[in-house]
Amino acid sequence: MTIVSDRFERLREEPLVPAGRPAGGTWGSLREIFGQRQLLDLLIRRDLKSRYKDSALGFAWTLIRPLVQLGIYWLILGKILGSSRAIPEFAIYIFAGLTLYGLFSEILSGATGSIVANAGLLKKVYVPREIYPLSAVGGALFNFAIQLVILLIATAAFGEFPWNASILYFFPATIVVLVWATAVGVLFSALNVYLRDMAYLVEVLMMLLMWASPIVYSWKMVHDRAIGAGISWILPIYENNPVTLAVLGFHRAFWMAGGPEEYPENMLLRLVIAIVIGLVALFFCQRVFARLQGNFAQEI
Repeated sequence: MTIVSDRFERLREEPLVPAGRPAGGTWGSLREIFGQRQLLDLLIRRDLKSRYKDSALGFAWTLIRPLVQLGIYWLILGKILGSSRAIPEFAIYIFAGLTLYGLFSEILSGATGSIVANAGLLKKVYVPREIYPLSAVGGALFNFAIQLVILLIATAAFGEFPWNASILYFFPATIVVLVWATAVGVLFSALNVYLRDMAYLVEVLMMLLMWASPIVYSWKMVHDRAIGAGISWILPIYENNPVTLAVLGFHRAFWMAGGPEEYPENMLLRLVIAIVIGLVALFFCQRVFARLQGNFAQEI
């Protein structure tokens, strides 16, 4: 009995060490994620390899899907329905929009299901939970880089290579997509643990955003028709949609056939504002994620 009593006494004297995430807010979370950057790299590599495991063509599917999608839109909308008559170099125009929108779509879809998909790992070992949606961002960036190379080759082959300063619009446009997709993806990944309908909601949202952005039609067409129909009040809502702004910025960078009249005024300023607001949204989404992540293991 004396031995048992001594053991319990020593246990009582041991300081309590909290398990899981230490205090420190968002800054503490960033330090944790940076400390686990090697694990993040491994998760990205694992996701990329598993995506095309046992596939004969492997990473070639990264190119085949957008090229087939490009061909369908170019043939149906461009040639049969005549959109190419209103938009010069229609193939470059649509492929530029699809490339950037594909990045947004892949980040959001992958991040939403990332926590549930990694349920086995999540239950066994503690790592910063944000690593899982961030691994979806890394995988999407890899595919985006491949498609970007194809886009540059297409501009040289079918249009005009973007030699001028407008190519710099690539950076703020891409940052807008990265910030907003990551913010919404982090939030949805947490909500998806408690409400599995989020994955289906994302599918509907992606379809709506696809047609609510000037990917297969021009911003100028929407602008002129909204003014002609007397509903110009809708233009600020449409133009300041982050996805719309990012797609327009990408067109400004790679589609050389359009003049300044094809874009709203103060494009660069609008993109910078979208980035700043997106960073604020990312902060709040991460804080919601941090509050919800405590019960992930139990819910899964």
